Amino acid sequence: MAVKIRLTRMGDKKSPFYRVIVADSRSPRDGKFIDLVGTYNPLVEPAEVKLDKEKILKWIYSGAQPTDTVKALLIQQGIIPEGKKAPAKTGALKKKKE
Repeated sequence: MAVKIRLTRMGDKKSPFYRVIVADSRSPRDGKFIDLVGTYNPLVEPAEVKLDKEKILKWIYSGAQPTDTVKALLIQQGIIPEGKKAPAKTGALKKKKE
């Protein structure tokens, strides 16, 4: 089962509000999800982002892949470093042979 960390849309017409969720990649955008890990409100200035860092890191270590938009939010909040892949499952990076 491929698991994604992605946004699901809430709110009224022309006033979007998003939840950051963990869901099976085959389920629809506003369909069934596994876990709620945060919220994102783009309408306030600056945009309001609330994320549960521990839950997100647990899911990333378990193999969940963030979508491009969620990845940008995670970098902005300092949860994952910019320009790097998601952390390795073991937590240790392999050294390159020279």
